[in-house]
Amino acid sequence: MCADINKYKELHLNKAELIAAIAGDAEISKAKAEFALNSAIEQIIKAVTKGDSVQLIGFGTFASGKRAARMGRNPKTGEPLKIAAAKTVKFSAGKAFKDSVNKRKK
Repeated sequence: MCADINKYKELHLNKAELIAAIAGDAEISKAKAEFALNSAIEQIIKAVTKGDSVQLIGFGTFASGKRAARMGRNPKTGEPLKIAAAKTVKFSAGKAFKDSVNKRKK
């Protein structure tokens, strides 16, 4: 049974509150829940940094992407400037997650 994370805050859930919810749901200590969450985050970061994607069925997919070089403008002066190409992190929500947010039933 999942803990009701909505009891912690209406609009925002911080890491400490997420850890408390995981600990309560899994009936483990907050220290073990924090270790597990930190480990999961670390593994996702390592994989995406290497160029791999991480797919969590029902939740979503983390992947790296490329942002091409482009021209921009300095907002203060309006002067054109070149913005270098860069890597970026992408998250694509899974269908079950999207459906839950939109309150759609299966």
